[in-house]
Amino acid sequence: MGLVVPRGGEYHMVMLNTIIHGDPTDHPPLLIAHGLYGSARNWGVIARRLSDERQVIAVDMRNHAYSFWDSQHGYPQLAQDLAEVIDSAGGVADVVGHSMGGKASMVLALQHGDHVRKLVVADISPVAYGHSQIKYIEAMRAVDMSRVQRRSDAEAQLADQGVEKALQSFFTQSLDVENKKWRLNLDVLADEMPSIMGFPNMAGSWNGPALFLSGAESDYVLPEHRDRIRTLFPAARFAKIPGAGHWLHAEKPREFEAAVRAFLNA
Repeated sequence: MGLVVPRGGEYHMVMLNTIIHGDPTDHPPLLIAHGLYGSARNWGVIARRLSDERQVIAVDMRNHAYSFWDSQHGYPQLAQDLAEVIDSAGGVADVVGHSMGGKASMVLALQHGDHVRKLVVADISPVAYGHSQIKYIEAMRAVDMSRVQRRSDAEAQLADQGVEKALQSFFTQSLDVENKKWRLNLDVLADEMPSIMGFPNMAGSWNGPALFLSGAESDYVLPEHRDRIRTLFPAARFAKIPGAGHWLHAEKPREFEAAVRAFLNA
């Protein structure tokens, strides 16, 4: 459930910020859920291309970009946020989720199955991962905002901390240079990192069409994960994009778009 904001003694829901590409068509809309530290803007090129056939709704997940901040960042909450967006768009959508957004999309399908027609899970499995992304929060926290006049100033400071070039650019897309702050709720994301890296213990399954699309160079979706995936998603299919790692949609956008389009139109 989204953030409840009191106004005039009444309470109302705040929905995720969305960027909408294209107009409604005969196809269900496509909802895109980004990964950790990402935003709807990161998906602009792919969303625009796919909007030639269907309306595409890219969201900013809670505690990211222009969406609300909240003290909870578990997958049931993230899935509820996505369900509310789909409700506002007619009640049924195709869903693409990458990494954290992929886990949220899986929980969406498992808990709100009637909201999802087809599911694309990009380079993530419904399992807990042993590594953490906390080092990147520490790197962003260490940026001296008094020395930041433009994005490149922050990128240089991130580079000094060993953050690779592609991630420097990616992270600084969430930098509010004018107000000298991150558009990421770094404190809550740090506190909730065990939940983000984990996956809730889910009962039941979702029997709709699901494509688990991974980067051939990535180690996020391993052969030993397939039994768990098939238990939760009996109709799961698997595909890999050659030459791509975890950020497959950014590294191989044309191939990613083609795979998603073929699956949605099959």
